[in-house]
Amino acid sequence: MIKVGILGAAGYTGGELIRVLLGHPEAEIVFANSESNAGNSVAEVHEGLLGETDLLFTSDMPFDQVDVVFFCFGHGKSEQFLREHEIPSSVKIIDLAQDFRIRGEHDYVYGLPETHREAIRGCRHLANPGCFATAIQLAMLPALKQGLIRGDIHVNGITGSTGAGQKPGATTHFSWRNDNISVYKTFTHQHLLEINQTVQELRPGYDGRVLFIPQRGCFTRGIFVTAYAQCNCSIEEAKKVYADYYKDAAFTHFVSSSPDMKQVVNTNKALVYVEKYEDQLLMISCIDNLLKGAVGQAVQNMNLMFGLDEREGLRLKASAF
Repeated sequence: MIKVGILGAAGYTGGELIRVLLGHPEAEIVFANSESNAGNSVAEVHEGLLGETDLLFTSDMPFDQVDVVFFCFGHGKSEQFLREHEIPSSVKIIDLAQDFRIRGEHDYVYGLPETHREAIRGCRHLANPGCFATAIQLAMLPALKQGLIRGDIHVNGITGSTGAGQKPGATTHFSWRNDNISVYKTFTHQHLLEINQTVQELRPGYDGRVLFIPQRGCFTRGIFVTAYAQCNCSIEEAKKVYADYYKDAAFTHFVSSSPDMKQVVNTNKALVYVEKYEDQLLMISCIDNLLKGAVGQAVQNMNLMFGLDEREGLRLKASAF
């Protein structure tokens, strides 16, 4: 059994991680850390787990008792935590924040299995990709790698309210969010840094821009991305490139008809579709922002890091009706 510790376990990603790991046949949660909820029942905070676990939140962090620790902190807190605490070198780290996603003076591997599977298998420290970054990259990867597109890549993505985290805010309040839609961080979203890093890795010197308009949607979970760019190949060639690229992917599926978001909500799946309009290649992808966009992908990466089947503990049914 893989012994697991969770830091920042009281938020949305912490709750989803606990839910997934409770059903994982090869994992055991040793501790779920939350300073503000220490001593409280996990199921009282994450009410969807009522009847599923007797686990209590703790302020303790017994790193010597675990094989891997998940960081479910807000962005910027992981790096600070590691400056203030020592984790044994034998313990693997999976960070769900953005602190180590950009290559630099650290040994964290970028955890997108569709591009870095072998590196993930051998790493000790992993930076889990962002939710928008995952959906956008999965839409574009085959086209970029095979040189099908050129010039600027125009991207529109809409996300559910859970993408903003559990702490209430003006744009997550029900009376504002319900029956509403809005754009934010236009052309400046933080996930563009890791997206552009992958673009340059797959196509060094690519001079087109990724022009991204994020939107807040009137739903709780899921991401739906549409992207388009110039393309001179036929639609038949594009579809073959995509089908070949994803034929061995555990959770990313190239589909023959335009997908809808309910096909992936509550799963670790990503559905990808392409279509051609004159000289423009339309690329569509959809994921669950809390699963393939966060916790599900993190557990997929844990499976790879410990030599398990990628699908272990992640055979989940979509909320399709």
